[in-house]
Amino acid sequence: MVEKFSSVPSKPGVYTFKDAKENVLYVGKAKNLRNRLRSYFQKSAVLDARKSSMIRIVKNFSYIVTGNELEALVLEANLIKQYKPRFNVILRDDKNYPYLKLTVNEEWPGLEVARRIKKDGALYFGPYVPAGSMWEALAFIRRNFPVRPCKYSMDKPMRPCIQHQMQKCPAPCAGLISKKDYMKIVENVRLFLQGDKKELLQGLEKSMEKLSEELRFEDAAKMRDRINNLRHIWESQKVIAPELGDIDVIGFYGEGKEAVFRIFFIRNGVMIGTKDFYIKDAAGIAAGELLHNFMEQFYTKEIIPPDEIVLGQRPDGMETLTVWLKDKKGKNVKIISRPKGKKLEILRMADENAMTTFKSRGKTDIKETMEALKKRLALRIVPQSIGAIDVSTISGSESVGSFVYWSEGEFKKDMYRHMKIRTVQGMDDYAMIEEIAGRVIKNLGEKLPSLIIIDGGMGQLEAAKKAFNKSGIKAAVLISIAKKPDRAFALSIDKSVDLEDKTPSSLLLKRIRDEAHRFAISFHRKLRDKRLMESPLEKIHGIGKKRRLALLRHFGSIEDIRKAGIDDISGIKGFNRKTAEKLLAELGRGQ
Repeated sequence: MVEKFSSVPSKPGVYTFKDAKENVLYVGKAKNLRNRLRSYFQKSAVLDARKSSMIRIVKNFSYIVTGNELEALVLEANLIKQYKPRFNVILRDDKNYPYLKLTVNEEWPGLEVARRIKKDGALYFGPYVPAGSMWEALAFIRRNFPVRPCKYSMDKPMRPCIQHQMQKCPAPCAGLISKKDYMKIVENVRLFLQGDKKELLQGLEKSMEKLSEELRFEDAAKMRDRINNLRHIWESQKVIAPELGDIDVIGFYGEGKEAVFRIFFIRNGVMIGTKDFYIKDAAGIAAGELLHNFMEQFYTKEIIPPDEIVLGQRPDGMETLTVWLKDKKGKNVKIISRPKGKKLEILRMADENAMTTFKSRGKTDIKETMEALKKRLALRIVPQSIGAIDVSTISGSESVGSFVYWSEGEFKKDMYRHMKIRTVQGMDDYAMIEEIAGRVIKNLGEKLPSLIIIDGGMGQLEAAKKAFNKSGIKAAVLISIAKKPDRAFALSIDKSVDLEDKTPSSLLLKRIRDEAHRFAISFHRKLRDKRLMESPLEKIHGIGKKRRLALLRHFGSIEDIRKAGIDDISGIKGFNRKTAEKLLAELGRGQ
């Protein structure tokens, strides 16, 4: 293999090391590909223990030449995300974080939640991690600055919906607010999300005074309440320092083979979220390389970099990272590795939080917890991964099933599955469990976890067992967890296991069971809400979108259509008597 290096160009690019089975072991980038690849195999090479163990099993390599180091950085990040090589530092969090998106690029802007960032002219505020503070902010805006929550076309006037009746939308669709007045509300939303307190309050106070002068005392009182609500929510915010603006502060703590990063997301001087990242197999990696790898993978996400990123020391390749972040944001991003004053104070706080997270994680060692599970459930082997199955239904309607997957101390969202019940009619919980278990087995095959939790008692456990017996797969161990009180049933033991003792193993089982329940409920609600929002007109053959809109604009509601005569309907453009008769028959007039 060393002989191949002579054909490798001395140019920037990305390289991959592979084992005998062509599995990707490592992805790296280099300013000079030939020199970097040779450096791994020279007798004088000084490699850390991690890279030395990797080189012993490397059987092949490949490379891609890029135009410059920046292109190499982008390609490396994408390949690491694609292959998740075992010798790279890998962030286990694949989620895209939520933003609030103010669609100022539209004629009648609205506010929505977005997890994908587009260069579309809209304004994005966030990220909100965890998402709770975002939903609170959105609810506050809906109550106090009613911009439209829908995405309906504003090309033609239409009847206002229930959001207008609830005073959560000024109904621009029906022409009930002028463009000028509506854009004032949008501007107030922008000022609120950007944290421009002074300008926003001054504007609202002027509006209140004007309303009072016009003797519109009720509207003035509403404006006064809005001002008081704003002051109250700002008082409750965790203000760090207004002068800081938008910054991410990256704290770090490492010990032995493991490390923890803690990010503080500060926007407009306010802490809007924090996030921990646990890194395994970090032994022997220099701090500068570890910081570079972390930043590269984290900011590859659908995320808008802040104006400044503060950390404890200089990451490797800082110049390339800075150019890459500038390209991603659309303007300069400063990386500060030697902060002073308030920034240094916040960095120390982030470092301390990272250390606390690291220490607390060590107290509930995963290995010990899994060993305890093996003993308590009389399992033959220590489980390395755990799955959970649940079903959700109301009176047999929109019945669904869910499967979640847990491994190495965290939930693996890419292994989650949700499914509509296909073969069961009505309220047969056992048959639903059997169907979902069978489909999970078929879907995952060899990737099944070593332990699977079924939400329910012995009946549900026996139903899942039937599915496994039919499949012929015996690799997974089945248990079930019943509620009130929480207790586990296993086929390997005669009596139930008490899970109310608050031990780490009990808490883990209940946490995984609850996650499966949450996932099933959220999917069930989504389907139910979709069904409730569906118009009966959509199910009638021959009544397309244009005809539906024509009917609703003419009559205003489904109930009024049912009350209409055949002549009334056939008189609408695009309808005839035969279509009108069919429509009323399908809508079940008089039933």
